[in-house]
Amino acid sequence: MDRCALVLDDGSWYEGYSFGSPAAAADEVAAEGVAPKGIGEVVFNTSMTGYHEVLTDPSYTGQIVAMTYPHIGNYGCDPAWNESPAESGGGTVTTTAAGIVVREFHGGRVPRNRDTLDTFLRTHGTPGIGDIDTRRLTLSLRDRGSRNGAIVRSGRNGTTRLSAAELSKVAEILSAFPSMTGRDLVAEAGQTSVTVVNPSGRPHVALLDCGVKANIVRELLRRQCRVTIIPNSATASEIRAVGADAFLVSNGPGDPSVLLHQIELVSGVIGTMPVFGICLGHQLVALGLGATTYKMNFGHHGVNHPVRDESTGRVFVTSQNHGFAVNETSLPDGCEVWFRNANDNSIEGLSSKRQALMTTQFHPEAAPGPRDALWVLDEFMKTIPMKEGR
Repeated sequence: MDRCALVLDDGSWYEGYSFGSPAAAADEVAAEGVAPKGIGEVVFNTSMTGYHEVLTDPSYTGQIVAMTYPHIGNYGCDPAWNESPAESGGGTVTTTAAGIVVREFHGGRVPRNRDTLDTFLRTHGTPGIGDIDTRRLTLSLRDRGSRNGAIVRSGRNGTTRLSAAELSKVAEILSAFPSMTGRDLVAEAGQTSVTVVNPSGRPHVALLDCGVKANIVRELLRRQCRVTIIPNSATASEIRAVGADAFLVSNGPGDPSVLLHQIELVSGVIGTMPVFGICLGHQLVALGLGATTYKMNFGHHGVNHPVRDESTGRVFVTSQNHGFAVNETSLPDGCEVWFRNANDNSIEGLSSKRQALMTTQFHPEAAPGPRDALWVLDEFMKTIPMKEGR
């Protein structure tokens, strides 16, 4: 395997070996500037499993994911685990993450009829870097915050270490690379046309696709719903014209506060039908109510985040991927905090009986796991009035 390095915008770097799609040469990064893969915000994910779901989750658009679990790739990749696009399950899929960083990459056998992680990444043009001290990297991100980075190789075909000049040039490019704060990445996510899934199902849920994970759709179908997936460029009047019984705002990437069109759209639907927001959707609902959001230091990324139900005191474990959160002091009257993160007390969900809305910052659809929060989707179903002829 070729030598390569993960370079951060503060000039620090971590040398390792390339797998997946070949890393760009240092001088190519300098020449191209903003590249679609191999450069982005570096975040750490504490999941022990689920790397395939992470790599295909649209919410990771523009991010390089460092896995804290030390051994990655041993069970391969299967299309049945795809989280992008919404109609996945064997069809076309893309890795939405900009790259992956691991301590120990498994390059050996995987179960029959599965691709290796290396093959999967090569197929979808996504670079990986292994043999990294991910503990040191994670501590750096935890203490100093998530920041931009790039996976690069030496201009000499990856056979030698990056030179001081190459490292300096990459760090210079990264210092000018846009921060996640202020970035509108929803335009790169989601479908561009209306799709109806299970047209004879009930109730009818209109789903705003800001980069929806496939398992959200799967779980709605398991509850016999008719799902109309709508592009995030739609208007509130177009949403209402669908004639749905309820409205779900999906997850997605980037900074929610810059999504002025989607905020106005959500605000225009609230109060006209039951509304449910997941992750970015939770933030958009809060913004639509007049609240504000802020960038977290390193965010929540993983499948082991404890959340407390404020109405019962019950704590359960959730799957999360977000770098922004809702400011509690900005919440309007009548909007209650439904869930809190048991580690840092940040808001994990909102509810308003008067406006028939509920939100979760975590992912109740349980992909890649755990399944503790699936009951929240059932609570959403209870808010939807069943109308004749739908």
